[in-house]
Amino acid sequence: MKYIFLITWTILLVAAISCKQQSQNVNTTYTEPSDPKPFDTIGWNNVPAGIIASFGSINTRYGRSSKPKLEVNDSWEGTAWKGERVNAQLVLWTVEKLTQVNCEVSNLMDEGGNSISSKNINTFFVRYVITDEFGKSSCDRRKTTDYDSSIVADALDPIPYFDIKEKTTRPLWITIDVPKDAIASTYSGNITINSENQEKVVLKVKLKVQDIVLPEPKEWGFHLDLWQNPFAVARYHKVELWSPEHFKLLRPLLKMLANAGQKCVTASIMNRPWGGQTFDEFKSLIEWKKNADGSWSFDYTLFDNWVGFAMDCGIDDQINCYTMIPWGNQFSYFDESLNKDTVVTAIPGTEAYKQIWTPFLQHFTKHLKEKNWLNIATIAMDERALEDMNKMIAFVHTTAPGLKITLAGDFYEEISNDIYDLCVASQHVVAHEEIEKRKMQGLHTTYYTCCTEPYPNNFTFSPPAEGVYQGWYAAAKGYSGFLRWAYNSWVKDPLIDSRFRAWPGGDTYLVYPNAMSSIRFERLREGIQDYEKIRIVRNMLLEENSDKGDLKLHQLDEFLAQFEINQLKDTPAEVIVNQGKQILNLLSSGFE
Repeated sequence: MKYIFLITWTILLVAAISCKQQSQNVNTTYTEPSDPKPFDTIGWNNVPAGIIASFGSINTRYGRSSKPKLEVNDSWEGTAWKGERVNAQLVLWTVEKLTQVNCEVSNLMDEGGNSISSKNINTFFVRYVITDEFGKSSCDRRKTTDYDSSIVADALDPIPYFDIKEKTTRPLWITIDVPKDAIASTYSGNITINSENQEKVVLKVKLKVQDIVLPEPKEWGFHLDLWQNPFAVARYHKVELWSPEHFKLLRPLLKMLANAGQKCVTASIMNRPWGGQTFDEFKSLIEWKKNADGSWSFDYTLFDNWVGFAMDCGIDDQINCYTMIPWGNQFSYFDESLNKDTVVTAIPGTEAYKQIWTPFLQHFTKHLKEKNWLNIATIAMDERALEDMNKMIAFVHTTAPGLKITLAGDFYEEISNDIYDLCVASQHVVAHEEIEKRKMQGLHTTYYTCCTEPYPNNFTFSPPAEGVYQGWYAAAKGYSGFLRWAYNSWVKDPLIDSRFRAWPGGDTYLVYPNAMSSIRFERLREGIQDYEKIRIVRNMLLEENSDKGDLKLHQLDEFLAQFEINQLKDTPAEVIVNQGKQILNLLSSGFE
């Protein structure tokens, strides 16, 4: 691609380990977009030469062309559970060009000699991508000239060295993964910023580890469903679909997703289940063939390989098979008698619909049983009308009893008991009693955001704390998790420009090629951790069964009761989230 400087996969793998390593003389992986905003020259007056470094806020996206509005702060303090990942952000700025900027991270030590290895601390240069704004017509096709455009800090690049241009700012994102077996204590260490021909800058880190354990992501109760798009990976990297090279590129993407607690595999069982809404269309993982004698045959090779691969990467709780009610109600298959691919329109409840889906469902359920997947497979729907859902549900119950159904869309009380995994848009609220009833039946109730919700959301221009807020909101409303329609449905040049057709910038993807994470993804993961911590603290207080415990539980519930999405109109998500974290840290300290 014209904007991207290609480097070898070997170098990229080495660079992905940590920017602490200085053995590779790599200072860029691609060229960022230019800044469409006027360059700020006045703000750089009186900035001294050399490296200026300060801890900033993880709730702020620092601009590249402007001097950050920060008073230099060379120390950071945080609190974490054992097994938790915590985030921090350093901000570097300079009036002169800096070359080979890199960072060294020390072990974190306590006064007793216990340590957290520097291997648990990773640093990333934050990269800039073009974004726009929400606007009035969020889901309508838009012209880029009608919306404000800017560059925004988002992608997290693990390269070990970076050259910083004169009169620019460059954030550094830091993650600390606290080992589950760490000793509860207060640890201290240093982060050192180096550059050629410049005096190094040393900053201090202090982390309090509480004596309480966050389980492994696999054990989290949060039902995370971010839809994967394997077709985008093959196109972007110019490799053959389903080739060994393709799977090699997919593995770190899926492992990163599994490490955020992902529960669901996204599997397309027909062509274009969502029409052509993404840059890379979803193709069927199952080959449909109508034989010359009128019978049907199905090849599950790709389906089995994809699902098995995702499970090997750690995503194995649920297989969501899209779909039996596609956008446009069009279905394609190979017709042997005509010797060509054929597309037909079949609406739920019609004879044509039954003729297509009866042989498939009967054959598919048999195959799922043979693979021992029937108990975790679902037929998944996306924003379908009640009338069509009623007809489809009745048909599945008759034709393939035992096959579960999921729906992301409006809440329909009439079919609630028939939906195993129900996900409603964030602007709708399912009654607490209904959620609890479904929970007692072993059913999931989650919520989602897409292009229609201005907040809380995960656009490239969204305040980073809104990702954390999403986890807190799920806990407050009793939802079992969160869905978003696009983990990696990349646009043409995802590292350069996050805008796409009808949607606000970043709506179609949360992470970047080569398994580069983002501020958005890390903050969403943080919110999921908070959800788990709330769940664990609540259970511990209930088990405590004391007046003191009841008071603490009341304090937590009272805080969660305030959560209404409209509050974000007037109160930034970071204010609410920070208050919640203070309460949670205080309650957690009671179990030490």
